[in-house]
Amino acid sequence: MQEFIKSGIDFISTYGGRVIIAILVFIVGCFVVKLAMKAIVKAIDKLKIDETLKQIAKKFLRLLLYAILIISVVEIMGVSMSSVVAILASCGLAVGLALQGSLGNLVGGLMILLFRPFKIGDYIESGGSEGVVKDISIFYTTVMTLDNKQIFVPNGELMNASIVNYTAAAQRRIDLEFKITNDIDAELVKRVLLTAAKETAGVLADPAPFARMGAVDDDTYIFYVRTWCQTGSYWDVYFDLIENCSKALTENDIDDPEERIAVRIVKDED
Repeated sequence: MQEFIKSGIDFISTYGGRVIIAILVFIVGCFVVKLAMKAIVKAIDKLKIDETLKQIAKKFLRLLLYAILIISVVEIMGVSMSSVVAILASCGLAVGLALQGSLGNLVGGLMILLFRPFKIGDYIESGGSEGVVKDISIFYTTVMTLDNKQIFVPNGELMNASIVNYTAAAQRRIDLEFKITNDIDAELVKRVLLTAAKETAGVLADPAPFARMGAVDDDTYIFYVRTWCQTGSYWDVYFDLIENCSKALTENDIDDPEERIAVRIVKDED
């Protein structure tokens, strides 16, 4: 017991001061890092760069500052940096083997940052998930669906799958098709659909709306209507266009073949 107490006293006398200083440096360092991050965040927010890059830069700088703080604390305690590097290398190898999937997500996050197939605020679809991108972290991309479901998509899966970015361009095209009976004047149908498209709010004049017969199926003509609109108002224009075109066809007595009922009269013979 006396030897144990003596060893404890020797340890405290030798390392006690360093431990106390290291603890104080860590506490003060955390406070300084928080203040520094506030200034850094304000500076980054003022930059005219992509929002995704801002978020990644903030997270990276926060990790870097805390890493510097921890290394400083370790040095104050008198631990050899060569030993620390060796330990970190060994731990890194073990963690790398255990977290191969996570490393794939990490690489995927870096690839997203480098190639920027989408950014925060874009509406994307990939691997059966679709919605508005709310956050891009190192390992996961957070997507919010239209019915407010939050989906965390691994970055590795995103970079290994096809990504559809619906909001990458400022304008989008709306494609509709209408089936019309073949006993109606095709030119009349074209004029009716084209007029309805032009009168729909949000439809752009350039590129001009398009309405033409594109296919014939038995006793049916298939007409295609194509218009352009601003990406932000896509769904409003889409539904308004369907309503206006359908209403215009009805007002001009233009039938949908699926609404007709075929009646066959068979005469009985004695």
